[in-house]
Amino acid sequence: MEHGLFSVPFFTHFVALILFTAVCSDMSYNIPEETKRQYVIGNIAKDLRMDVKQLSARKARIDTEDSSKRYCDINLNTGDLIVAETIDREELCGSQIPCILSYELVLENPLEVHRIILQIQDINDNAPRFPNERIIFEIRESADKGQRFRLDEAHDADIGQNAVNSYSLQNNQHFILTVHDTADGGKYAELVLEKELDREEQKEIDMILTATDGGSPQRSGTAVIHITVLDANDNVPVFSESVYKLTPEDFHKMLK
Repeated sequence: MEHGLFSVPFFTHFVALILFTAVCSDMSYNIPEETKRQYVIGNIAKDLRMDVKQLSARKARIDTEDSSKRYCDINLNTGDLIVAETIDREELCGSQIPCILSYELVLENPLEVHRIILQIQDINDNAPRFPNERIIFEIRESADKGQRFRLDEAHDADIGQNAVNSYSLQNNQHFILTVHDTADGGKYAELVLEKELDREEQKEIDMILTATDGGSPQRSGTAVIHITVLDANDNVPVFSESVYKLTPEDFHKMLK
């Protein structure tokens, strides 16, 4: 008996195949980024409770779900799932969390399709960086103690604990540093004037600002804060002598 273009046995087999494929298990693995080729992620045969010889007999292969690059492969002799291409999490996912790659493990005779999920773990392979190597301010010497100056925020391509964790300022006579959290989970720092400036004493100030991440080992980046102290009318004219005495001859010389 025919139903449309399919016979009853074929249609029944087709539906059964869809249902069978749907119940195939997902296999999930965690893998640190930047692992080299041939790094063993896991063992497919062991996780499927299958004799490793069956992988070759059933022509096991890994297919991508789209046209994206394939970063893993199967060693049919051992059943190991191995790294085929070095993975750069920042290049693949940026700041996205989690960073996941999905593939299909295909087995033939009978057909089975299992989903392989690779969760790419971040490693601390990037240091914090400031948008500019020099942060420039012009501050009047009349600036009040406690005045604040927001600094450029450092950014780190890594995420979580490996992102920017703290800031520090080179010891100096005039400024201290305060650190604040941003709405998106980042951190920024402010200069706080602790001791009034005196242009006549020091016209320019250079300090090193350091951003450090929370990874292990820690990485850091620096920028130079350059401050030009602007003059304020804070001094009255002063004569070198309180009294000047002139002889008549000196007075006539001045008139000439």
